[in-house]
Amino acid sequence: MALTGGGWPILGGARSAVAPVGGALSKLAIHELAAPVIQHLLAQIQLPVSAVDALVLGNALGANGNPARMVALAAGLSTACPAMTIDTQCCSGLDAITQACGLLALGQAQVVIAGGVEAWSRAPIRMHRPVQPGEIAQRYEQPAFAPPPFRDPDMLEAAADTAQHLGISRQQQDAYAIQSHQHAMQAAQRIAMEIVPVAGLANDTYPRLMLAQRVARMPAIQHRLHDTGLDCSLSVVGISPKADGAAFVVLATPQACERWNLQPQARWLDSLSQGSSPEAPMLSVIGPVKSLLQRHRLHPKQLSAFELHDAFAGQGLALCDALGISTRCINRQGGGLARGHPIGASGAIALVRALSQIKHAHPQARAIACVAGAGGLGTATLLAPW
Repeated sequence: MALTGGGWPILGGARSAVAPVGGALSKLAIHELAAPVIQHLLAQIQLPVSAVDALVLGNALGANGNPARMVALAAGLSTACPAMTIDTQCCSGLDAITQACGLLALGQAQVVIAGGVEAWSRAPIRMHRPVQPGEIAQRYEQPAFAPPPFRDPDMLEAAADTAQHLGISRQQQDAYAIQSHQHAMQAAQRIAMEIVPVAGLANDTYPRLMLAQRVARMPAIQHRLHDTGLDCSLSVVGISPKADGAAFVVLATPQACERWNLQPQARWLDSLSQGSSPEAPMLSVIGPVKSLLQRHRLHPKQLSAFELHDAFAGQGLALCDALGISTRCINRQGGGLARGHPIGASGAIALVRALSQIKHAHPQARAIACVAGAGGLGTATLLAPW
């Protein structure tokens, strides 16, 4: 979905901190986690709740009702404000923002709040209903993401298989993870400026400084050997941990900006979603990123910010290899690997991270936020300063 002209105005963006499951945000339901971020964002922009025409919410684990409606009411939006929930798993938050732009383009809204939230700690317990009388309901953690005859592997197995297939060593994965945490620690003060305190938490809690020798001794979650004998195992530090978090942006038409006397921070320029093999979901981000760069005649080294939500270290390494760039070109202030993975919010958090880095940049600057999702989906979004 591309917009001709100047792009949709982004009035602002904000997020909660990200905390691992069972941490500081673990007692909050979806609406309790999201509402304070939205309220703070509207106050920061100085936009009344009555100006909001719609809420589009990405969520993957709510599994009941319409979480967007709960969030809209909890945030104090008008009872007349429509609210819709998007579930494309890890891509949900970023796809929700694209869908919000669709509402603006169709003339169905003038101001839209969009983003994602995941209260993974409070996710409902999932069970398959019995088929035959006398059968017992079966609990499950991961739903099916692809029907037969497609292979539908566990996410950890898929990540390890992909690393093995591409010859990405455990040593490379561990070094990438260490770098991500290091960058996040170095940028902690700048990152804190985009975070709205929720439940007393004002900083991402997972980033830490790690020694390579200690990381090398950590256990492998999935053991893999390449045909050459190279150890391509997936270690603990190479996985973005399960987490809770929320992130939102406010988008508007130029007419709404004029009406409410609002100064945009950035422009939403374009977004692209594509599917790929469900067997290697972490590679599904490569296609949309490449296509988006080609469509706008950009080289990744020209980007002022390049935010990938990397659920796995091998994912970041594979993307950089496909683009022919160094890992230092992406997630310059640490990525999802150092934050955690609140599934439905992860893509929106990547976009808020990109927004915070370019809103004061040169008008010709560009930024990409991107994410891959279970089932072989990928989404990439292009931003520019206002």
